[in-house]
Amino acid sequence: MVPGQPGPVLTAGPRRAAVVGSPVAHSLSPVLHRAAYRRLALTGWEYAATEVPPGALAGFVAGLGPQWAGLSVTMPLKDEALALADHADDDAVLTGSANTLVPSDGGWTAFNTDVHGVGAALAEAGLLRPRRAVVLGGGATARSVLVALDRLGVEQVRLLVRDRARPGTEELLGRLSARTTVATFPGTDRGGGAPDVVVNTLPATVDPAADTVRAVLGGGCPVVMDVAYAPWPSGFARAVASASEGLVPVLRGTAMLAHQAARQVRLMTGHDVPVEVLRTALLEAAGASPTTRWSEGPTGV
Repeated sequence: MVPGQPGPVLTAGPRRAAVVGSPVAHSLSPVLHRAAYRRLALTGWEYAATEVPPGALAGFVAGLGPQWAGLSVTMPLKDEALALADHADDDAVLTGSANTLVPSDGGWTAFNTDVHGVGAALAEAGLLRPRRAVVLGGGATARSVLVALDRLGVEQVRLLVRDRARPGTEELLGRLSARTTVATFPGTDRGGGAPDVVVNTLPATVDPAADTVRAVLGGGCPVVMDVAYAPWPSGFARAVASASEGLVPVLRGTAMLAHQAARQVRLMTGHDVPVEVLRTALLEAAGASPTTRWSEGPTGV
């Protein structure tokens, strides 16, 4: 648990932060955090992408000096980030993974800002109190989505996995308020009616059949979000367009990414940055979607 609200470690000279993972060269986190530093006029702050292979995160963190303000953590290091932390927030503990490490109290505190990012993005899309939800994928990101949906008050969730839900995901299901069932993807059953929201956490390169996605949509026009943001449109987004004849837009993962990064900036710097600043920088870097049926968030394209 978090022993109070951590803040940036005060130290003279330049401050450093980075995103770590493997692979990490594709990450747009540097774009987001550098845009925040410019808006906040934080001179002397640096943010980079650093390749850290699986199993090496603890050693990397042990070698960091007092100038470090925090780390953004991407796959496959989210479980390692939680394991090495001295403290963790409730979302990191509940999901069993962390995407943020911040120095505090002589050690490191782990956070999961993905839960906040998912919930804020869906709320922006007009999802207020969904009854039924479908989540595709059973990994760490799916766990964050499940927690975010639970807090939005969802009553029933179908979790569709390609093989089986990972152990941490199976454990989480028993702690949620919503009635949850697990099925293998692709599947054709509708699971009790058309969902109000569908969230895809499968890799952008997964290319499901339109018939399969049509069954997932259940004949309705739910809020649909894909956590992927590049390449875009993802295979899932193309399948939704085909299955719905272009009637159901897909919220791109840039919305979630901007909101979770804004929370990270607050944790690492102690300052709030407008989400629109990050969203604009992100869309400039990732490229706006080529058609109006791909939704970028409330600003659209």
